[in-house]
Amino acid sequence: MNKLLQIQVPPRVVLDAETAADLMTANPISIRSHATVREAVALLIDRGISAAPVIDDAGLPVGVISQSDILVHNRERVEHVPARAEFFHRSDLSTASGEVLPRGFQVEKVDRTRVHELMTPMVFSVPLKAPAWRVVQEMLALKVHRLFVVDDQGVLVGVISALDILRKLRPEEP
Repeated sequence: MNKLLQIQVPPRVVLDAETAADLMTANPISIRSHATVREAVALLIDRGISAAPVIDDAGLPVGVISQSDILVHNRERVEHVPARAEFFHRSDLSTASGEVLPRGFQVEKVDRTRVHELMTPMVFSVPLKAPAWRVVQEMLALKVHRLFVVDDQGVLVGVISALDILRKLRPEEP
């Protein structure tokens, strides 16, 4: 009754990438720093992403806006009860050109907060030619889910997420 104990050893995996350029998703979706929070929410939801780089008018990354930033903003934002009742006469509900708005129209309280007011004002980035192993090492050391990739002029050209790295793992060949 001598049975051999078979232990199946999973294959080792290797990162099938040399540089940040090999890992990155090019042309990342970004948002301007002067966009509204509402625009940021729409962008994140419509594109199915959890964060986006914030860029200035020159295309240079100046921060990151994430779902977490927006949740904290909404939790900490205080709305006071108006000093007087908010009601409108039917005659008040017309456009600048005099067009009367249809029944059911409601006045919306708009959050005028801009992305630059609540973004994380720090961008962790790597150059295009950064070795792939360094990208992984930096993500772990910084405890971040994504790094941005910039060209020689500092312009945002890509993003590397943890998922991008997982996509580049493959079993090591014997």
